[in-house]
Amino acid sequence: MQGDLVQDLYLKELRAYKPTPIKPSDSEGHVQKFSAPQAPHSPDEGDIAQDLKAYENQQVELEGQATTGEAAAPEESWFEEEDWDEDGEHAAGSH
Repeated sequence: MQGDLVQDLYLKELRAYKPTPIKPSDSEGHVQKFSAPQAPHSPDEGDIAQDLKAYENQQVELEGQATTGEAAAPEESWFEEEDWDEDGEHAAGSH
């Protein structure tokens, strides 16, 4: 019986609840006004052709190659070879 009393009170209050109507001015102060961003300016078309030609004529630099007038740097080997016995085991004094 007690559960029915609580349920009846809840349903009575739920039916009596009337939400406040939404006004168009309710969002003021909570939402920023929208303003469209400025259009970006396009680059000058004449400079693009010159820049493209300069890019095509540019000398390609590859790592490990010496440029003109410089001596080539010796290539370093980062790989360490380990000493192995004839049996396929590590040599005794390697580590």
